[in-house]
Amino acid sequence: MIFAMQELPGEFTTFDFLEGIPAPFNFGLSILLNQKMLTLPEKLQCAPALLPMLIEGQKFIDLQDERSTLEFMEKYGMPDRINTEVFISMAKALDFIDPDKLSMTVVLTAMNRFLNETDGLQMAFIDGNQTLRVCEPLREYIEARGGKVVLDKPLDRIETNDDGSVKSFIMRDGEKIVADEYVSSVPCDIFKRICPLAWSTNPFFRQADELQGIPVINIHLWFDRKLLNVNHLCFSRSPLLSVYADMSTCCKEYEDKDKSMLELVFAPCSPIAGGKVNWMGKSDEEIVEATMKELERLFPTEIGPALPDGGAKLIKHAVVKVPRSVYAAIPGRNKYRPSQETPIKNFTLAGDWTSQKFLGSMEGAVLAGKLAAEVVACKSAGVPTQGLKEIEPDIAAKEWAPREPMGIRGKTPIAFGGGEVLGKGYEEKLRQQEPVLLENA
Repeated sequence: MIFAMQELPGEFTTFDFLEGIPAPFNFGLSILLNQKMLTLPEKLQCAPALLPMLIEGQKFIDLQDERSTLEFMEKYGMPDRINTEVFISMAKALDFIDPDKLSMTVVLTAMNRFLNETDGLQMAFIDGNQTLRVCEPLREYIEARGGKVVLDKPLDRIETNDDGSVKSFIMRDGEKIVADEYVSSVPCDIFKRICPLAWSTNPFFRQADELQGIPVINIHLWFDRKLLNVNHLCFSRSPLLSVYADMSTCCKEYEDKDKSMLELVFAPCSPIAGGKVNWMGKSDEEIVEATMKELERLFPTEIGPALPDGGAKLIKHAVVKVPRSVYAAIPGRNKYRPSQETPIKNFTLAGDWTSQKFLGSMEGAVLAGKLAAEVVACKSAGVPTQGLKEIEPDIAAKEWAPREPMGIRGKTPIAFGGGEVLGKGYEEKLRQQEPVLLENA
């Protein structure tokens, strides 16, 4: 892990996981060897908080979901500098929110991977864009085995039988898709919009009401020269920026020996995520201006108008707004994540918001997909599944009023939980799809 030094702008410090040393010893050694961020007494003060995790494992981790990261620190007497030096960066990287909002279960889940998996902290970049390097190989794999991938055919509604099972998927063009098994992998906010009337009084599906996607902004900046960089993901420890990377060094598709292309995560970017400013309701120009001012602090010898040559010049930029990304892992939410198996005999859930050991993340999405496939395979083979996850008493006991599905509006990426470069018409586009994100802008 590489962190930008707050006190020494333009410099970095690392937690090095030495090759050949197994977990958890590599994790402990990396902390002890780093002398720039925490003192030895501060490191020792963390031990009482981490020992229960080592002894009790996942049981202890799950019980911390009711506490925020700051509340956990206070309970175990962890020094404040752990928050400013480490946890602020971790919280933004893991869920795009600040430690006072983030469930401690999220932080401990990540740390548990570092402690128990020798390669748990490995990071890598795709060597090109996702469409060609991830989606296209998946399509080829499916079609080579007799499957079919259909694009540009949005779902209109889920049609159900009298017993609640899925009768068909009705597409917007009127086509009816009939299958033996149906799987939904849309984000939690999108699922709430398509959940059919027949399921709306079922406590299992109403658990999703307790989950909400967090807004985040991704920023792409192209400069006229090469900046100081490392071939790795960097934690900025900035009030506005989460993690960033120089893709001209880290990614083959953007490789450039003479000019830098930075990709940055701008978070938290709205009051929902704990931010003081609703950046989702700001223009691209305002967001880029704020980002550049923060980069002047991170790269004081390379960016800034006060430099002799005026510093590195911004050639172009792209601002990608994602109104509903991973679910907001605020305290008390983890218990509401549903199992992949559902009460509906021919319908299975996937998506990183469903219950699995990883966070709301790419890894979580992949694992949830594998677990959903196991449910379908087990039912097909007539063997027992893992069963339904128990529903929380407060949800199970409530009388739920029937609710008509509002459906999905439009065909844009945002409509289906993705991100989009909104440009100058951002206000109208958000007003049509996510008007709540324009409040207090």
